[in-house]
Amino acid sequence: MDKPLKTPPPYPIASVDHALRAAAILQLEGGATVAQLAERLKVARSTAHRILAMLVYRDFAVRGEDHVYRAGPVLELAAHSQSLVSQLRVAGLPHLRRLVDLLDETANLIVRTGDTVRFVASVESRQALRVGSREGMVFPAHRTTAGLLLLSDLTAEELEEVYAPERYRDRPSDRPDLARLRTELRRLRGSGFAVNRERSERGLVAVGVPVRGPDGAALAGLSVSLPSVRYDPHRLRSLVATLEAAAHSVERELAAQP
Repeated sequence: MDKPLKTPPPYPIASVDHALRAAAILQLEGGATVAQLAERLKVARSTAHRILAMLVYRDFAVRGEDHVYRAGPVLELAAHSQSLVSQLRVAGLPHLRRLVDLLDETANLIVRTGDTVRFVASVESRQALRVGSREGMVFPAHRTTAGLLLLSDLTAEELEEVYAPERYRDRPSDRPDLARLRTELRRLRGSGFAVNRERSERGLVAVGVPVRGPDGAALAGLSVSLPSVRYDPHRLRSLVATLEAAAHSVERELAAQP
């Protein structure tokens, strides 16, 4: 088994985490007001205002005349608010919340860019022992449930391009074994779902399915993450069925958007 990639720090600093999540929200979604950010971070408006003021001071954000904060020059300009990420969030969030109501485990929506994936939406479980929000976080695609599902949708040529050796000239150890990866992706194409047992983070299991567009191409991955001590393999089929129903609902919502 691969060494887990990320382990939460033993002494997390909430203020730093809030600032980083705020920056990711501005970059991913194009902008937010103080009230919107406070609601997303589950903090007081005064706290959200101080976070945004510091991001503006350090050029991570800019404040418009409409009182909306947007990504600043330190960050790449966010895509237009009607980007795929924004559409996926609008379509997916209600169904992530419903998944949490049904399963009481953390639900996520993930997209792929090249050889990485980014968590674009995450709704936490209410249980005391739970997987925290991964919203805004980036992982190598081949180390995550959704990433494997999205990679399995690529042609052989596209996969070769994603993992071309020259892209890893300065970090050869980060390039996966393509023969092993192809074998794994063939298996995923047959099953239609993926299970990640502590591959990306120690003590975490994730189960995921793809979210597809009208042309059948995989646009995103929908997953639930739970502590490994609570994972029961006998519940896998039920979990997958629940995830597939949610993914189909997200697909219908996307199709209905202008």
